[in-house]
Amino acid sequence: MKVSDFIAEFLEKKGIKSVFELSGGMITHILDSLNQKTNIDIITMHHEQAAAFAAEGYARVTGLPGIALATSGPGATNLLTGMGSCYFDSTPAVFITGQVNRHELKGDREIRQLGFQETDILSMAKPITKACFQINDANEIPNVFEKAFKIALEGRPGPVLIDIPMDVQRIQIEPEFFISEIEDSLEIDLDIFKELIQDIKNAKKPLVLSGRGIRAGKSQELFEDFIVKTQLPVITTLLGLDTISYDNSQRVGFIGSYGNRWANIAFGECDLLIVLGSRLDIRQTGADTKFIENRKIYHIDCEKGEINNRVKGCEAIIADLKSFFNEFKKQTFDDSFFIKEEWVNYINDLKNTWPDIKELDTKGINPNVFMHSLSNKSKNAKAYLADVGSHQMWAAQSLELYKNQQFLTSGGMGAMGFSLPAGIGACIAFNKEPVIVLIGDGCMQINIQELQTIVRNKLPVKIVVLNNRTLGMIRQFQDSYFESRYQSTYWGYDAPDFAKVAIAYGIDAKTIEDEKDIENAVDWFWKNENKNKPQLLQVMIDPHTNTYPKIAFGRPITEMEPFAKPIAMEAT
Repeated sequence: MKVSDFIAEFLEKKGIKSVFELSGGMITHILDSLNQKTNIDIITMHHEQAAAFAAEGYARVTGLPGIALATSGPGATNLLTGMGSCYFDSTPAVFITGQVNRHELKGDREIRQLGFQETDILSMAKPITKACFQINDANEIPNVFEKAFKIALEGRPGPVLIDIPMDVQRIQIEPEFFISEIEDSLEIDLDIFKELIQDIKNAKKPLVLSGRGIRAGKSQELFEDFIVKTQLPVITTLLGLDTISYDNSQRVGFIGSYGNRWANIAFGECDLLIVLGSRLDIRQTGADTKFIENRKIYHIDCEKGEINNRVKGCEAIIADLKSFFNEFKKQTFDDSFFIKEEWVNYINDLKNTWPDIKELDTKGINPNVFMHSLSNKSKNAKAYLADVGSHQMWAAQSLELYKNQQFLTSGGMGAMGFSLPAGIGACIAFNKEPVIVLIGDGCMQINIQELQTIVRNKLPVKIVVLNNRTLGMIRQFQDSYFESRYQSTYWGYDAPDFAKVAIAYGIDAKTIEDEKDIENAVDWFWKNENKNKPQLLQVMIDPHTNTYPKIAFGRPITEMEPFAKPIAMEAT
């Protein structure tokens, strides 16, 4: 059996229905085998970075490793940003790169390169992958591929790279198919459950913090059972927005540097915090962690190194979430928990005091108002995919995510250009049901070429470009710290008209500039004749619209601009 045929059939046996690639000489054998030997859809992108992001979007929806392929040299290096995004955001993926023939590898020679486009991609990728393999013996292929899938999925999920010289791909082998069992279960000290249960019952102001690890650990239903049982209020991280429905009475809101003000205040005032699937990174807590270290914190994580890393004094429960939730269910079978009514009423009062749609003083369309209107009328959307920047935070603050809707964004890597290709992968994973891409004008130009991929594959990707003609978050920083010198951020009316660009690609498009036009524009997405078509809506936002509330520099996360001034600015 030809090696490339084995690879193709292996992927199909693993349940992979779509792969993402940009063709190049060193992967032509694999692409041909995929085409000839399987029913896998080969989705041709227009940049390898986009192929990586599309694979990530596919993986986050399906729970299977996303597959992206690229040729050697620039093809392989173009995958790196997507690899890093998968690594930081716990997304399983297998990246397959072609390599020059084995006799063209420079090996230990003191030269820079021997074969054309020869590049040592393994050395570059090792810091942002769970494992890297280069195949020099064709007979290693079955074992390496089985191992790669196992590594990608077990424990904290992440990406694996397999680099295959072109001559290896065409060798004949007699493969054996291996089946690897994924072992995620870790033993938990049962005594800590007794303490946790008692602390939940005794707490007056408890909170659960839900993060990306819940979906990454395939524990969403178990999490829902947990919060129903405990009746605890829930705050979410950016990547955990979709762990609890907008209309769930236990949902508090989004916390972090640009979080909902009421949620951050509750975060700062709780007396018990249960952290599920979150790293407690700097964007969630701010630089000053002392303000949350003076209460009981239970931190559940499958990686020991993430606990008591930035936030000290946590009670560590080192376990995958499935094991934790199942054990908690056993330990509390006969227990009853009650709603902390005074605490819940206080949180609701905070929400009413600090509504998200009143944080901004802006001309024209208020982006928080737009997000509410869009999501309230878009229950047919399977997912929202936000890019990186001001629009990402407006989305996190104000989107109404309902049950079974997902929210995908680039968290740890914070990669501009993520959402359009990731939207392609997510849409395909949802069997070509509609998804909404939320993107700023700066991000839109990074992978704009993938509009053609959307058209060619007839994908109902609904694209919303929030066009403020600037890199808004940096522009806001320049207003605060650089006397409004807008170097490299503000292009004003030189910015392109993205509605015209979309039409050039064959996508229906329109532009709105006034809040009174929002309702009709959103309805346009969901008319019967439009539901299964790609569309682009350009929403013009005033260039000086800030992203508020925002943590004030040098202050705890409970004190946010515009009402709390940064310490550095007070001194001036």
